[in-house]
This record gives sequence, C-alpha cells and structure tokens, in this order.
Amino acid sequence: MKILVVEDELEIADVVLKALVEQGMAVSVCANGTSAYELAANQQFDCIILDIMLPGRDGISILKELRQNKILTPIILLTARNELGDRLDGLNFGADDYLAKPFFVEELIARIAALRRRISGESQQLLQVGTFVLDLVKHQIQIEQSVVALTTREFNLLECLMRSPGQIFTREQILDQVWGYDFDPSTNIVEVCIRRIRTKIASLSNVAAENSPIQSVRKAGYRFEEI
Repeated sequence: MKILVVEDELEIADVVLKALVEQGMAVSVCANGTSAYELAANQQFDCIILDIMLPGRDGISILKELRQNKILTPIILLTARNELGDRLDGLNFGADDYLAKPFFVEELIARIAALRRRISGESQQLLQVGTFVLDLVKHQIQIEQSVVALTTREFNLLECLMRSPGQIFTREQILDQVWGYDFDPSTNIVEVCIRRIRTKIASLSNVAAENSPIQSVRKAGYRFEEI
C-alpha cells in the first residue's frame, strides 16, 4: 500500500512512519497542510492519515476540498481526544475513519487493514467511470449523491458499455451481449433502451440527454465516455 501521513508532530510522524514501513507499506510524510493537499490531489495513494491541526491548511479543509474535487482516497483523521466537533465534521465531510490522540500505532495499522478490506469489498460491487458509479448488486446508477434504479436490460446494457469505456460497441454486439440472441436487424430496441438510460442519467446529473456519456458514433455504434 502507498500511504500519505500528514502530521506536523515529528515524533508521532516518525513512529507511524517506522511502523508502517515495517508492515511493507510505502510511506510519504508531510508536515504542512498546504503541501499535503497538493500531494493528495496530484498523486495516487491507497490511504491518507490526516491530522487536523496543521501549519498551513488544516485537515478539515483539505478533506473537504478533496471530496469536492471527487478525490475519493480513503482518509483516516487524527484528532484530539476531546474534539468531538472535529470528528463529526470530518465524518460529515467524507472521512472514512478517525483515531483520537494519543493512540497506539498497532490500532492505526488495524484500522488501515480494516479500511482496505472494506474498500476492496465495495470495489467488487461498484463499477466507476469518472463520476458515474454503477452498483452491480443493486442495479442502480449513482452520480454524486443521486441514485436511480435501472431495469434489467438497462443495467446490462450500461454495464456492457462501462466495463470498456471508450470502446465502440456495434448494435449487433449490444444485442448479443444484452439480449442474448439475434433480433431482427431492423429492430430499434437498442436505441429505445439507450434513450431511456440517457433520460435517467440526465435526471440525475443535469446533463442534457444529447451530451450524455453514452455517445452515438455514426455508422459504428455506441460508447461510454467520461464527461
């Protein structure tokens, strides 16, 4: 795992660094909130350990802006033991967990492991392209906090396109993968189904149907593009 530790208390940062490295993790340490945001926003990490009280930007503002910019890296907040308000703010703004100081580093390692298991489980039931998330269990499409249910055919067609974003699928390929048997080549069943999906996506994202991520490619077919 690649971990970013944002902590300005050098003794704590050093203990955490050594413990995580012993667990085989690749660890970057940052003591300044402004620099930490730039790292978190521009590099890929599997988890961020984020103190709230920092020089430069504070941890809550970093967390809030990362989530506003759709950066969903798991974040564990480090908080003062008596600061209930900070913990609640952090959870409300999208933190995945928190740990009150002082803490045992063994507990931090356990929380990282638990978070990794949870995220791994969620990723197996979610298919994401950009801001569009397809729930493979509930058969629904989610954009930010808005959700709409899909029929079986709508779900199967959307899953087909989203599993290979950017790839063009012909009508015949879609018919074969979604309906499972040959239809009359003149049927418009694919177009009708895509039109329904575009309408549902537009109702969630305020994206006009003609600007849908499901794009028509003239004389070729359809593809799903991140917008």
